[in-house]
Amino acid sequence: MNYTLNNNGASQQKGATLDALKRLVPLMKGEGTSVAIASVAILVNAIATLVAPVIISHTVDTAIKLKDYNGLAYNSFILVLIFISAVIGGYVQTIMMGGVGRRVLFQLRNAIFTKLQELPVAFFNQNKTGDLISRINSDTDRLNQFFSQALLQFIRNFFLIAGAGVFLLVLSPRLGAASLAPALGVLVVTQLISDWVKRKNLLSLQSLGNMSAEVQESLNNFKVIVAFNRVDYFRKKFDETNGKNYTASIGAGYANNVFTPLYGLASNVAQLIVLAYGILLITRGQMTIGLLIGFMLYVSNFYTPLQQMASVWSSLQQALAALDRISDVLAMESDMKVIPSEHVVSTSHVMEFRNVRFRYPDGSDVLKGISLKLEPGKTYALVGPTGGGKTTTASLMARLYDPTEGTILLNGKDIRSFTAEERAQKIGFILQEPFLFTGTLLENIFYGNTIFAGKTKEELLAAITASGLNDLLGHFESGLDTKIQTSGDTISLGQRQLIAFLRAVMRKPELLILDEATANIDTVTEQLLQEVIAKLPTSTTKVVIAHRLNTIENADEIFFVNGGEVTAAGSLDHAVEMLMHSKRKS
Repeated sequence: MNYTLNNNGASQQKGATLDALKRLVPLMKGEGTSVAIASVAILVNAIATLVAPVIISHTVDTAIKLKDYNGLAYNSFILVLIFISAVIGGYVQTIMMGGVGRRVLFQLRNAIFTKLQELPVAFFNQNKTGDLISRINSDTDRLNQFFSQALLQFIRNFFLIAGAGVFLLVLSPRLGAASLAPALGVLVVTQLISDWVKRKNLLSLQSLGNMSAEVQESLNNFKVIVAFNRVDYFRKKFDETNGKNYTASIGAGYANNVFTPLYGLASNVAQLIVLAYGILLITRGQMTIGLLIGFMLYVSNFYTPLQQMASVWSSLQQALAALDRISDVLAMESDMKVIPSEHVVSTSHVMEFRNVRFRYPDGSDVLKGISLKLEPGKTYALVGPTGGGKTTTASLMARLYDPTEGTILLNGKDIRSFTAEERAQKIGFILQEPFLFTGTLLENIFYGNTIFAGKTKEELLAAITASGLNDLLGHFESGLDTKIQTSGDTISLGQRQLIAFLRAVMRKPELLILDEATANIDTVTEQLLQEVIAKLPTSTTKVVIAHRLNTIENADEIFFVNGGEVTAAGSLDHAVEMLMHSKRKS
């Protein structure tokens, strides 16, 4: 299955503003109360802002014109109360929607990370880690900014624009219509170029994800870069990626700011129309000075929010572009489902491959109809040239992938019928470079081990002792309390591999797969790890992938893997002969 995430904007959904906002509504599920309170606060703020010009206009035409100081004081007091209400409403809406934004951010990041945990290894092989991190961090933060800031402005400005428009038309239909005419022009332009703005923002987010991936790759391989003196190569690659991100961000910046001057021009034109037409009406005795002042205030209340809507609109396009990228991840579905167990085959084999074929997406067959059987307690070795399919075969055994065709049986049942927890308990997999977690040695050894869930430290130590592994703890400075860091060189590679072996042995798996697990360590440490393996139950089946002959010389059976075929090699000498022959052919 192809799990490649969309990065070219093809998932964009065109539509009007209302349709765009509908896509964001599901993200606020469970936030009804907070949104309702914020909406009331926004409404109070908008009403206070819209009522003030009426009082000011009335004050000018009555109290000031007639020198009614009591009326002036009274109206001034009313205005103060209105402005205080507007301020309180502004604070309440900011607090409530700020909380909504943070909770949406929290839930989105949880949802994405949970989804990533559900996806198979193939997904991570086909997508860059840095880009996934960018989607979790940067893209979700764009949505948080929209909900906590831009959405507030959008709702408030919507009320203000609608209210001011109504007041303008009610106070003077002709003058009101003339003042609103410039707004129609800019709204048409906005609608026409919105998709372009969104595409620019999507490209910017994509380039940011690519840059994150480049940085992550460089830092992960920093030792190799320095050792081979290839700093110039990675610097060049980063310069190229950074340059593309710069160009994309500049394009997004232009797109996001294209509306502001246009809306400013519309506001200036509207004020000139109102001022010129209003003065004409005053000379004809059809308008008062106070009414003209009120009209100018309403024009300001209409066009100032409209100008702010330019940045809000850009923020909406950024949020929708981010939502597209996030939705791409959330829409992914794993094809490696747990299936019902239709029947159980009576067998003495711990695992069986039946005519198994496998190919990677857009690739040719790696395995071509192979069949093999693994018996309990035996040790099997997989040998063959690099790229021959050894690791793929082992990965299929652990169900990191599903076969393209054929069936794999575990204890007589289709391996797909086991849950992830059941499979992890039955099958251990030790890689060439073990993955550890930040924490203590104790936590790393028993991580995810359901057998010892809820046990105390003393009980866990007793379990290690009972397995005959307590002497190995002396290789760590503080025993089970030794601090493990996932970064840096706090412990050696041999110690890391020892932890991985201990973790696998304490699970007591029925099948243990070692994929070049001793390739990067010295022979003394390798001997130590062999002693750990010896502590496994005699019924444990072991599958070893290794290039060192001493690692596989004691195997009960050797399979030669190459060209999509898995062939019983017989003796070690025969396996070596087959390997040399394959190298001569290549």
